[in-house]
Amino acid sequence: MLWGATQQTVELGWDFYLPVLIFIGLIALAVPVWAAIGSAAIIMLVMSGDLPLSLVGESLFTGIDAFALTAVPLFILTGDVLVRTGLSRKFLDVAEALTCFAKGGFGSATVLVCGMFAAISGSDAAGAAAVGRMTIDRLVESGYPRPYACALVAAGACTGILIPPSIAYIIIGLVLGISASTLFMAALIPGLAILVSILVTNIIVNRIYDYEGGGRLSFGEWLGNLGRALASGWYAFIVPGIIFYGIFSGRLTPTEAGATAVVVTILMGFILRTLSLADFPAMLVSSAKVNGVILPIIAFSAPLAEALAIMGVPQGFVTAVTGLTDEPWLLILLMIGILVAAGCVMETTPNIVILAPILKPLADNIGMNEIQFCIMMITALGVGFITPPLGLNLFVVSGITGESILRIAWRAVPFVLGMFVVVLLIAYVPAVSTTLLPDIYK
Repeated sequence: MLWGATQQTVELGWDFYLPVLIFIGLIALAVPVWAAIGSAAIIMLVMSGDLPLSLVGESLFTGIDAFALTAVPLFILTGDVLVRTGLSRKFLDVAEALTCFAKGGFGSATVLVCGMFAAISGSDAAGAAAVGRMTIDRLVESGYPRPYACALVAAGACTGILIPPSIAYIIIGLVLGISASTLFMAALIPGLAILVSILVTNIIVNRIYDYEGGGRLSFGEWLGNLGRALASGWYAFIVPGIIFYGIFSGRLTPTEAGATAVVVTILMGFILRTLSLADFPAMLVSSAKVNGVILPIIAFSAPLAEALAIMGVPQGFVTAVTGLTDEPWLLILLMIGILVAAGCVMETTPNIVILAPILKPLADNIGMNEIQFCIMMITALGVGFITPPLGLNLFVVSGITGESILRIAWRAVPFVLGMFVVVLLIAYVPAVSTTLLPDIYK
C-alpha cells in the first residue's frame, strides 16, 4: 500500500466530537467563524487536557506573527484604491476593446476585467462588487437575462483567489510552511485556465441562447478601438505590471509588491485627481473591515490546529480513508469532493486553516506534490463561491442587484461544471501546476 504499514489507528472520543458538533452548531446559528473556531479549540483543549489553556494566548499571537501576512491588508487596500481612483474602468475599456470583434464580446470583456482585477486585489468578493457595479446593467442592456448576468460576474470574480497574487495562497502558504511566491508562480497557469473555462462557457451559452450579438467589426476597426483604449488607459496596467514583475522576477516579496502597488496606485489617483485626502478615512475603514474578518480566523486556527495535531486527527483521517481504498485516483477524487462540499458551506480562510493540515498528510501518502495539492485545494474551494448555500459571490451580486440568489445559482451551473473540469486537470495532471516551477519543486 502507498501509505505503508506503520500507521496506527487513532481512537477519537467526545473530546473531539463534542467540539466539532458545537462548531457546526455555532456556524448554523450564524456566529462569526472566528468565534466558532475559538470556542471549538478551547473546549477541545479543556476536554482533552493535552495543552494548558495558558498557551492559548501565545498561540493566538504566534498564529498571526508572520511577515507574509502583511501582504493581505496591502492587496486588499490596493483593490479598494483601484476602484476609488477609477482605474478599474480603464481595465473594462481595454477588455471591451479587446473582445468587441467577437459575438458576445461584452460578456467576454466582463470575464477578462474580473481576471484583471484579480491580478491586483487578490479578493473575489471585492472583484464581484466592483465589476458587478460596472457591468451587470450593461450586460442586461446587451441582451443577457439579469440572473445570468449576475452569474457571469460571480463566476468571473472567482478568479480573485485563483489568479496570483491571491490572499488564499498567502494563507495556505503560511499554514503549510510554503513560500507564497512559489505558490503564486504555480497558480498562474491554473488561474488562467479557470479564466479560460469561464470565457469558453459563456461563449457556448451565448451561442446556444443568442443573448448578445455584435462581432461585425473589421480588423482595422478592431485595431483602432483597441489602440484608442490602450492610449487612454495604459497607465492602469502599471500596477499589475509591478506586482507580477516584482514577484515573478524575485525582486520583490509579496509583501513588498503589495506595498509598492498601494503607493503607486495612490500616487496615480492624486496625479489623475480622482483621489483626495478626504477619501482616505472611508478607504482605510473599508479595507480594515475586510482584513478584520480574515486575521481573527487565522489567529484562532492556531490553537485548534495544535489540538488536532496532538490528538492525532490528521493521522487518524489518513488511516480511516486509506482503509477504504488504495487507489490514488479515488483518494484524490474524495479530497476534491470534500473540498467542493466544504466550499459550499464555509468561506475559504476557515476551510484552509482547518482542512489543509488534515488533507495534506493524505496527499503526501499518495505521492502528490505539495504545491500541486495547494493549487488543487484552493481551486476546488473556489468553486464554492458560486454554489449554495454559502456562495459568497452569489450573495455579493445579489446584494448589489436585488436578484434572487437561487436564480443566480441556477444560471451559474454551467460555470461550476467548467471550473470543475479544470480542478480535475490540476488534480490528475501535475504539469498544470508545476510547469513554471524550478526543478526542485517538481
